[in-house]
Amino acid sequence: MPARKSPARKPAAPPQCKTCEGSGEISVAVRVGGRKQRTTGHQQTGMCLTCFGSGEATD
Repeated sequence: MPARKSPARKPAAPPQCKTCEGSGEISVAVRVGGRKQRTTGHQQTGMCLTCFGSGEATD
């Protein structure tokens, strides 16, 4: 009787970026004005600069 093969394992997923939690995007407060740069209550979405939008950890 032939030996049984163990089921194939899935490759491990790359670790997620801690800053954006794997989404690749972060929210940034909108700032307006000249020298004082006051913040408004609005948010805008930007690319995560830690992982450059990939969502994978670069450490």
